[in-house]
Amino acid sequence: MRAPDCSLIALSLLALAMMLPAGAVSAETAAEVLGPAGVLPLTAPQPPARIIVDPPLAGPLGEGRVFIQYRAENLRIVPVFGPKALDVSPRIGHIHVVVDDAPWHWADASNEQLIIVGLPPGPHKVEITLANANHQPLDRASVSFTIPVTESRSH
Repeated sequence: MRAPDCSLIALSLLALAMMLPAGAVSAETAAEVLGPAGVLPLTAPQPPARIIVDPPLAGPLGEGRVFIQYRAENLRIVPVFGPKALDVSPRIGHIHVVVDDAPWHWADASNEQLIIVGLPPGPHKVEITLANANHQPLDRASVSFTIPVTESRSH
């Protein structure tokens, strides 16, 4: 195989550069392209974080699946943990989820709706706690619901 001709490569690059709009090759900073940083050092007190939890979606609940939508106010849910993460704004954190008053919980930082399957028919409760990046609780809400008995789940 023959090595490429350097003058041919240079001509190709020149032709490519000539096809770009004027100023397209200018050097721009990341901040100019992306905007301000998503997280900044904390400089002022922040309003309290709050969690809003909707009841489970009725359709899936009738089939034994629990889909719970929630949203956080004054806190971004991201998978960042530890004491240093407490010093940024906007505040960051995650949720802790407890089902039926279990003595344990799981943490979730996906910011997606909760999906719980495998619960038996009957009444249930899900508690969602908004936690800061160091796992300290900031706000909580719970929803109670009943998974109906159906022919397929009665055995």
